[in-house]
Amino acid sequence: MLLNTKTPRVFIAATRQNDGKTTNSLGLLGALQKRFGRVGYIKPVGQRFVEVDAEKIDEDSVLMDRVFKLNCPLVDMSPIAVEPDFTRKYLQTANWDTLVKRIHKAFDRVAWEKEFVLCEGTGHAGVGSVFDLSNATVARLLNAKVVIVSRGGIGLPIDEVNLNRALFEKEGVEVIGVILNKVLPEKHDYITEFAEKGLKRKGLKLLGVVPHQPILSSPTVELVREALDAEVLNGEQGIHNIVTRVIIGAMGATNAAKLFRPGVLLITPGDREDVLKAAAEYLKSGGPLAGIVLAEDIEPSASMLKLARSLACPVLRARGDSYRVASEVHDLTVKIRPGDTEKIRLVQDLIAKHVKLDKILEAI
Repeated sequence: MLLNTKTPRVFIAATRQNDGKTTNSLGLLGALQKRFGRVGYIKPVGQRFVEVDAEKIDEDSVLMDRVFKLNCPLVDMSPIAVEPDFTRKYLQTANWDTLVKRIHKAFDRVAWEKEFVLCEGTGHAGVGSVFDLSNATVARLLNAKVVIVSRGGIGLPIDEVNLNRALFEKEGVEVIGVILNKVLPEKHDYITEFAEKGLKRKGLKLLGVVPHQPILSSPTVELVREALDAEVLNGEQGIHNIVTRVIIGAMGATNAAKLFRPGVLLITPGDREDVLKAAAEYLKSGGPLAGIVLAEDIEPSASMLKLARSLACPVLRARGDSYRVASEVHDLTVKIRPGDTEKIRLVQDLIAKHVKLDKILEAI
């Protein structure tokens, strides 16, 4: 079976994990859909997956399908999900040809009657090398040219791009340019000027400089709930509220109330009914909170649980003490979810404004 080589495609790679590859893929896919109408998406090798109809599907494939209604089976958009024992099994059997055929067949189905296909990698260029499917190898297998996404800056991003490009070039894959992500707005013009000069010296084009938006790195209450495996006591309708600050209500109620702001996630021990009452007064006065977490190092009283269920914001009940709960929230890796409509809209606007789609298409 011969791979479809007619449908235009691009492979979005990154210098490191969590550099903004999925964010840029989301924005680019939206721009491509407006330009071409019928577009496809594939993440050939995925490491973070969910189960959909008994199939393990990469989270990003689910996101793209739900946002853009791509009219393609999810199993083809995510042909290989790297389960915890995937590498061990591969090293025992080395079934490389089978995996390649799966990727090729999936791409051909994704590209069927489409005018463009966006392929998304996973992590840096070398991720997947242990089972002979690094991002560089997969890009070669798909006959795709590459755009590398890196974090904002000048020296470090160019160093890391050069390192990643070496592996792509070893596989015979062309890197057509670079997108710098999460650039501080006040340094946007400065970094654009000098990064463009630095990349040009390496024979690379600067295809975009995307300014940092703190909201994109902020979790939702739903993501907090999932990470803590918490029970929702109240406020399902606000579960997609964005958390911009976390406070631990272990001080007196008066001092805690001084910290209440829109976007605050209040974490409070199970016996601090005074702090919860202060939050209730704040909410009644019209001041919004992102949400509240009752930490169960101390069991909440019946009256405290009753009050929690009456509040006008999401209230979660989580195991562990306040410090552990706050630490887990702080360490969250924030990924955009299908329900994050505000973030999705912002991403599409950012990429449309700051990434040069025409230059990407010219190079393909």
